[in-house]
Amino acid sequence: MPDVTVMTSSAKTRAACLIGWPAAHSRSPLIHHYWLRTLGIEGGYVIEAVPPDDFKDFIFRLSLRGFVGANVTLPHKEHALALSTPDERARAVGAANTLWFADGELHSTNTDVEGFINNLDACAPGWDKTSDALVLGAGGAARAVVFGLIERGIARVHLVNRTVDRARALADQFGASVQPATWDAVNDLLPRAGLLVNTTSLGMHGQPALEIDVGRLPQHAVISDLVYVPLLTPLLAAAQARGLKTADGLGMLLHQAVRGFELWFGQRPQVTSELRAIVEADLTKT
Repeated sequence: MPDVTVMTSSAKTRAACLIGWPAAHSRSPLIHHYWLRTLGIEGGYVIEAVPPDDFKDFIFRLSLRGFVGANVTLPHKEHALALSTPDERARAVGAANTLWFADGELHSTNTDVEGFINNLDACAPGWDKTSDALVLGAGGAARAVVFGLIERGIARVHLVNRTVDRARALADQFGASVQPATWDAVNDLLPRAGLLVNTTSLGMHGQPALEIDVGRLPQHAVISDLVYVPLLTPLLAAAQARGLKTADGLGMLLHQAVRGFELWFGQRPQVTSELRAIVEADLTKT
């Protein structure tokens, strides 16, 4: 059993925080302050930069500090899982990014799963009619993506990673519907992939481009790139030039924030074009 904290919060004004080390780059305050303002909720959301050695004490005192819950980012996600009562998604992904109190206990989930899935639903309705998905990368983000695809009923998830042993380890966890493959197999897998997902850092600002021939994908294919700096990655630009539907990393970022806000503040917010424009402007300013 995990070392579960048992706490309650009595703060009149509900507040949540983002815990990370470092954390100053996060756009989460921008997102949650927008929802608090537009929904007319008296509440707060702040960044708490917490070194790894201080994380356990911070979590044990989370309620005493006046917080009803928190987002957790690197490098604390696995530790947060161990210090809380996780749901099925957090356990499957092996990391927690959202904490909240219920019945005196600290609970956790991983909203990257629904952030990814809900963003696809918004950008490309019907994407889940495909039987084959191709996922690039086998890190923490890939775990959330693979779990979401399996939960949604995708029959085969082809998982490609440059270190194929990592792909095999993830496939062993999730079962026969996940099929590991080497990077050299990408070209052969593209023609059957109704969904292509990039969970690697390739294409991110300062990183090499992702070299993928989108011309080998079927015409109905949907492309999702979890990178959101830049907003339009070379992969998404190539897909759009071919007329394929796309879902970008910013959309996932916005959608993954919805559940935490609802758990902390009691109302389910909407991902609007106005919110996206605000975060886009912040991402692109120099």
